[in-house]
Amino acid sequence: MTGFGVFSRPGEGPRVGFRDGDSVLDLSGLGETLREPSLNAFMARGPSAWAKTRARLEEAPRLPLEEVELHLPFEVADYVDFYSSLEHATNLGRLFRPDSEPLLPNWRRLPVGYHGRAGTVVVSGTPVRRPSGQSKPPGADEPVFGPSRRLDIELELGFVIGTPSRLGEPVPVERALEHVFGVVLVNDWSARDIQAWEYQPLGPFLGKSFATSIGAWVTPLDALEPYRVAGEQQEPEPLEYLRAPPTAYDIALEVELNGEVISRTNARHLYWSIEQQVAHATVNGASLRTGDLLATGTISGPTPDSRGSLIELSWNGAEPIELADGTTRTFLEDGDEVVLRGAAGKVELGEVRGRILGR
Repeated sequence: MTGFGVFSRPGEGPRVGFRDGDSVLDLSGLGETLREPSLNAFMARGPSAWAKTRARLEEAPRLPLEEVELHLPFEVADYVDFYSSLEHATNLGRLFRPDSEPLLPNWRRLPVGYHGRAGTVVVSGTPVRRPSGQSKPPGADEPVFGPSRRLDIELELGFVIGTPSRLGEPVPVERALEHVFGVVLVNDWSARDIQAWEYQPLGPFLGKSFATSIGAWVTPLDALEPYRVAGEQQEPEPLEYLRAPPTAYDIALEVELNGEVISRTNARHLYWSIEQQVAHATVNGASLRTGDLLATGTISGPTPDSRGSLIELSWNGAEPIELADGTTRTFLEDGDEVVLRGAAGKVELGEVRGRILGR
């Protein structure tokens, strides 16, 4: 089982399907919202409708996966990218602030995040054009403009909001999961040189907004419930609105570069949970919308081979990654193809695939 998505066949319009192995179940005969070209109308119906549809999956005709075209599964309303992996945040702190504490004072107090660009979220398989922007090379007196030379990946999970919340009414942490429809894999492509020059004082902008790839299939959250595990111990204890037993999901993750696996990690390493992310995102009264994508930020583990970005795997270029064909990488080159995969037991998440195109 993989999850819900949107597909089409030659001469026919997009509609909702469910991937099961090498087959796609055509759900368009099970209800009006399943004949729509996105999951949004179906997701907005809520958990009861989601469960009833899953119970009827065997009624749907099966189609071979290779005969269909896959589309962006939902219309992205808002996109928020968090920074919820302790190991990732610590690694970047050590790289960029070697003479200071790796974590900034707020990191253990709240799920740090920023608002990304929903309009550039693309489905797996969409080529990624190398972005251009300003950067300031080491030792240079002035910035330069041109294609990014430090193009990176970020291995993340994305939680997709199904049922919205009311503007002005924070979502309590204990009710946060009622709003989450499912999970996708996310590759938040990052131009590290552009990002380094622009991000102070307001955070990521052009270095992140050019493309974010997601899987074509949204795995229902309740399918992952058997793989929900205790999360990392949180110290100091969070403030009351974030206070909940720390949880995570036991989802094995891997990064493949040009056909070779270069990293393996697990979503159980996340420090901040999705419940806490939702509670924090809405505590000021901001509302959730159907189709919101809340990404975890890069997921890294405690060992060098479990890091979820090239900037960590190559230690900011100081330790090039050696590939089986004899080449090395610090950051992505034109023509490189990256594939992210994830699985919780027998529940596979939809892969995220992307190839880099030059300017």
